[in-house]
Amino acid sequence: MRITGFRTLTTVLDWGRPVGDANGVLADGRTPVPIVLVDTDEEITGVGLGPHLDGEDPRGVTALYDRMLRRTFKAGHAGAVFGTIGAFDTALWDIKAKAAGEPLWRLLGGRDRRVPAYASGLDIALDDEELVAVYQAYADRGLRAAKLKGGLDVDQDRRRLALVRDVLTDAGRVARPALMLDANETWTRKQAVRHVCELERTIDLTWVEEPVRRWDADGLAAVSRGIRASVASGENLTGLEQFRPLLAAGALDVVQTAAVWGVTHFLRVAALAHAHDLPVSPVGNTPAGLLHAATAVPNHLAGELQDLEPPVGVRLAHHVEDGAFILGDTPGAGVDVDEHAIRTAHVGHPAHNGDGPHIRPPAAGHRLFAAPYDDTISTHPR
Repeated sequence: MRITGFRTLTTVLDWGRPVGDANGVLADGRTPVPIVLVDTDEEITGVGLGPHLDGEDPRGVTALYDRMLRRTFKAGHAGAVFGTIGAFDTALWDIKAKAAGEPLWRLLGGRDRRVPAYASGLDIALDDEELVAVYQAYADRGLRAAKLKGGLDVDQDRRRLALVRDVLTDAGRVARPALMLDANETWTRKQAVRHVCELERTIDLTWVEEPVRRWDADGLAAVSRGIRASVASGENLTGLEQFRPLLAAGALDVVQTAAVWGVTHFLRVAALAHAHDLPVSPVGNTPAGLLHAATAVPNHLAGELQDLEPPVGVRLAHHVEDGAFILGDTPGAGVDVDEHAIRTAHVGHPAHNGDGPHIRPPAAGHRLFAAPYDDTISTHPR
């Protein structure tokens, strides 16, 4: 088998509501989803949600992954470069599993197709009624763990966390659902400790995610020492060299990786975390490849479940039931792309005005007073 070429598409995930975090909000709730399709001479196409691959046998996935890293080392394998490599890597794993006639979780050595999940609504722009409705939909699928966006106002965060806690408690008759708060790097070290300690007076937090900048090993460690909750981070780190100083400093309690960085990256980060007796958790709105990989590592904690519907033109072989992703038996990663549906839907990049969670606001880390969902954050006047 040989790689003969690749194609790229962009579809869109339409949440049907505003989505965002402490950095900003996309009012139209439409997020672009790039797709890589890798073709082979045996008419097996791999889907990745790379240069220098033509003529290679796609089944040599990890060797090709390292080859792509070597080819880009001068420019630095981070950001969009690392994301492109990750997309190709996921597509190659998809091909390898399809060629073997097995679902990827089985090929990777997984035994149980059930992957525990937590709800994650990108919900900072929602009012209380909308927030309850969104997490009720997750609760109806059996989820009893939830991660909220916050970090701007401690009173707002306390109320919203309590609302979601009550939804999950009522739905599952559990006394203590798992609650997490994602600040998306918006605090300083002292702000993080003050904010979380205030919340912990009445809210039992499982983890706080990205409380300070992703590379601040000393800061993350200081936050972890100053609060009861665990500190989670890593979704924006690329390459093991970026994780090493954080693990050496005891900065992370939960190690995360993003779906966009690929399956091989997840497996390597999971092994590194396991060597430090730490759990690993995949992050992303369609983390299919990492869910398969999660079945094959001993330290997986829970996977992020964002929107309950897939992007336009994408069909997934897994479903959500009883608080978990249930992976299918379809050969490959279980992601099917309808190119015709995407093209006829005239899907393009959503029109954004320059604001959104992907842009760091100038006030991040420099707020003296609470900023409760002002015009730059919320679509709901208060």
